[in-house]
Amino acid sequence: MKVALMESLGISDQELACLEAPLKEQGVEFTSYQRTTDKETLIQEACDKDVMILANMPMPADVIAACPSLKFIDVAFTGVDHVGLSAAKAAGIAVSNASGYSNEAVPELVIGMVLSWLRNMRAVEDRCRAGQTKQGLVGSELKGKTVGIIGLGNIGSRSAELFHAFGANVIGPDSHWHDCNPSYIRKVTMEELLSTSDIVVLHCPLNESTRGMIGKNQLALMKPTALLVNAARGPVVVTQDLADALNNGTIGGACLDVFDNEPPLDPAMPLLNTPNTLVTPHVAFATKESMTLRAQIVFDNLISWMNGQQKNVIL
Repeated sequence: MKVALMESLGISDQELACLEAPLKEQGVEFTSYQRTTDKETLIQEACDKDVMILANMPMPADVIAACPSLKFIDVAFTGVDHVGLSAAKAAGIAVSNASGYSNEAVPELVIGMVLSWLRNMRAVEDRCRAGQTKQGLVGSELKGKTVGIIGLGNIGSRSAELFHAFGANVIGPDSHWHDCNPSYIRKVTMEELLSTSDIVVLHCPLNESTRGMIGKNQLALMKPTALLVNAARGPVVVTQDLADALNNGTIGGACLDVFDNEPPLDPAMPLLNTPNTLVTPHVAFATKESMTLRAQIVFDNLISWMNGQQKNVIL
């Protein structure tokens, strides 16, 4: 069996070797490649492989269709919107994801970004380094704020737990509700969530129902002091509408870890030039602990699939 590791999993060579060793003993051949978006290169690398392991690099449908030996795509990521699932389904290719690996990492960054925004951390640090004071930069507390979380899966639920621990009032929309949600999350309509939340946090997957879900009309419902946090996927929010809302003072600010395209971003991208905006280059998932766990899940997925017991099934 031939396995292509299409990009780095963010772990050391020693960790990778330990994960590969028991499979190599069974005759599995591993080939590691540098991340690329060139389709011809991707096809050349993967066309004779049985298994493809990738993280968040785009894997379009036409590349998948050009790999006749491919039987399993092992995605080292939670979201799979960057994978051509239609082609995989048509070819009978199994697909699994690394569900659960970033359940701590993403919520912790969200909390950190929110606290940083509430306490004006970038500005006060600049003031301090310049020998100045806090004058005009008194912050705000998270306790008592209403936090609306859209997307209450594993990651969203953990964020809710952390916000609740800070004393925030957590609400969730009835359109993204699970009956197993804890009692401290109050179910409301989407309109009520947007209009009453001090902080709106996006943790939903990207699909046809969520693409462009937050646009001009939804932003207009929000408080002029409200903060929008996107730790989901960039296209869940209409970029230009959010830029306009920030520039016009329709909402108070934004914390963004995801964008329409993966970083590096064009410096002219609208959301890099808006006021009261904290941005990070899609790092919410990236901690030493989560990278190690992700790799373990990916290799466990591979072993389980080889044994006819596929885990974390997407297709």
